Amino acid sequence: MADENNPQIPTGGSQEGESLEGDESQQQNAAPTPAKDAPNKPAKKGGLKGIFSRFSLYLLLFAFVILIAVMVVVVAYLKSHTKAANNISDQTLSQNSISQLAKSDVTVGDVKQTLSVQSNAVFAGQVLVRKDLQVAGKLEVGGSLSLTGITVSGDSIFDQIQVNKNLQVAGDTALQGQLTVQKSLNVNGGGTFNGALSAPQLNVNILQINGDLNLTHHISAGGATPGRTSGTALGGGGTASVSGSDTAGSITISTGGSPSSGCFITVNFVNKFNTTPHVVVSPVDAGSATLQYYVTRTTTNFSVCTANAAPSGQTFGFDYIVFD
Repeated sequence: MADENNPQIPTGGSQEGESLEGDESQQQNAAPTPAKDAPNKPAKKGGLKGIFSRFSLYLLLFAFVILIAVMVVVVAYLKSHTKAANNISDQTLSQNSISQLAKSDVTVGDVKQTLSVQSNAVFAGQVLVRKDLQVAGKLEVGGSLSLTGITVSGDSIFDQIQVNKNLQVAGDTALQGQLTVQKSLNVNGGGTFNGALSAPQLNVNILQINGDLNLTHHISAGGATPGRTSGTALGGGGTASVSGSDTAGSITISTGGSPSSGCFITVNFVNKFNTTPHVVVSPVDAGSATLQYYVTRTTTNFSVCTANAAPSGQTFGFDYIVFD
């Protein structure tokens, strides 16, 4: 019988087997404890992860360089377009603005802007330009062109030009074709013609000819008829008359009773000559040729006289030409 105060130590195989199985189970479930003296080794990074990290850095640097280059190009472009006169900016005509222009009078933009029309434009009505009009290319006008004034600095070609008022040319003018003047042509300076000059009537104050004068028609000495003064050689009741001009004309003499020697008539010029002119007098009939006539002359007149008394009651005729 066992002592009640001392517990009995179990014996037999069953308790010892349970104790061994429990020790083995605890050893398997327990985590292995690293050694205290073992050194900590750094974890190694994967190969792909390192390559990706270095590629991201290079990509960032490349993007930064591209950004700097773009900024430089933009600044250069803006500087090249800031030299426009008066800082005028361009404005594009939109379709909405075109529709408004077709319906009413619409103001597009302001004086500091430029309206750029890229396509062709056709205006069915009138176009009014309140300030200067500059045309960079050719200007073609299908109809008539009305201008209050025109200034041409270069060469100009006109198929037909009509000037209703005054035409003033400060420089030389070369006309390749014919010049037709419906009214008077006033030339203050000299005129040079390399070809023939054809005119139905030519009025000049002074005509100077340096070469030969070829006349294919008559010479008509026009002008006012000069005055006359009767002389004492006509006799009592005698008369004298003159017809023509200062340049040329005819004299008719009719003697009266008891004519004497002296002058028959004095012809007074309408216009005074600068010097004493040359006067040529010729008789037009046989009776006039028998007279011993002669001529006296001054810058204002000339006289037809006779050295002997002419027969009474007869008519005599003379022609005269006067040159300066």
